[in-house]
Amino acid sequence: MIPIYWKSWSYAFVRIGLALSFLAAGIIKILDPMTFAVTIDAFGILPGPLVLPVAVLLPVVEIIGAVALIFDIRGSLGLITLMILMFIAVLGYGLHMGLDIDCGCYGPGDPEGEAYAGIRGALRRDLIMLGCAAILYAWRKLLGVRPDSLATKYESIKTFIFKEETA
Repeated sequence: MIPIYWKSWSYAFVRIGLALSFLAAGIIKILDPMTFAVTIDAFGILPGPLVLPVAVLLPVVEIIGAVALIFDIRGSLGLITLMILMFIAVLGYGLHMGLDIDCGCYGPGDPEGEAYAGIRGALRRDLIMLGCAAILYAWRKLLGVRPDSLATKYESIKTFIFKEETA
């Protein structure tokens, strides 16, 4: 029998690891949205006028989802899981179409960006991340972990900060 404290620490480790991977990807892409827009356009999925707005909006959503997942806010794991599924679909499309491009997952200069390896490597990475999300859902069910709402988390942080100031 695995002790409950080990399960809760491993839950936090996987959750924060998944969140940090999205946070890093979002920050790298938001710093250079034009390069990310070129990568999005290379997949040929979106009409031209939508490419730049998506290149700006997607990293922002990744960052928001990652920060929310770090704090285990309700809905964040669902948002991250939906993005992973979307990325898997886009990468699968790229492989199906025979595209020889970098996935753009972690910005330009992704070390996996060589002929087809970028898409295949990113697809493997996304499948692993999907497995991590599935593990988190399972641990939530088994451990009875219930993420907080944003309002509840805000109140607990506010109470903690003001308690520290008065002490």
